Amino acid sequence: MAQESSSALLHGAVQPRYGEVHIRNRGRLPHWEKEEGLYFLTFHLADSLPHSVLAKIAECHHILTTAKQNNANLLPDQKELLASYSHTRIEEYFDRGVGSCAFNDHRIAGAMAAALRFREGKHYRLLAWCIMPNHVHVVVRLFPGQELAKVIKAWKNFSAKAANQALGRKGQFWQREYYDRLIRNGDEFDRAIRYVVENPAKAGLKDWTWVWSAGWEARATAGQEAGATSS
Repeated sequence: MAQESSSALLHGAVQPRYGEVHIRNRGRLPHWEKEEGLYFLTFHLADSLPHSVLAKIAECHHILTTAKQNNANLLPDQKELLASYSHTRIEEYFDRGVGSCAFNDHRIAGAMAAALRFREGKHYRLLAWCIMPNHVHVVVRLFPGQELAKVIKAWKNFSAKAANQALGRKGQFWQREYYDRLIRNGDEFDRAIRYVVENPAKAGLKDWTWVWSAGWEARATAGQEAGATSS
């Protein structure tokens, strides 16, 4: 592939201008959303993180947001807290396989994969996804008019219904919150794709089936204009 600038290759993966990003607060975490945004997403099962850990993560987000708004430096104890609950540390916690790990059941993992693919090409473009035993990673670009929260809600609702039916159970299947990161350039995009594809092996899952990416066409696919409309 000829060398081109990341912003030219990746539609939506550019530094947002003022007013383009909307910050929504739902539950514990803020969510940064942009029309036709390109995202790296993580969402996890209800029992994969204790509520105490979720509360600490929310506290970390509050500390960072407050410091940025006030142009203030972090205190030593705040830096220590942030280091303890960094994205890397949380991902390591996920990869230990805490909780029921429902996606070890191929029926349930298959339902999750079907949910991701259902509106592919209509509401969004999938670039990579990985269904781990107790959480899911997705790299996706939304089509015009699509809202991130609604897309994720549809994925969760479909998979939760299928899982509860398969397991003969009721109750909460997913944690309410999800983690989203707007991808701003080609380097971030490459890192996100690599992380998703390599996550099973990094977690010690041998011959793991539930991982996919657009491969060598990932960048080109990310940059395609979205001609689809809502249905």
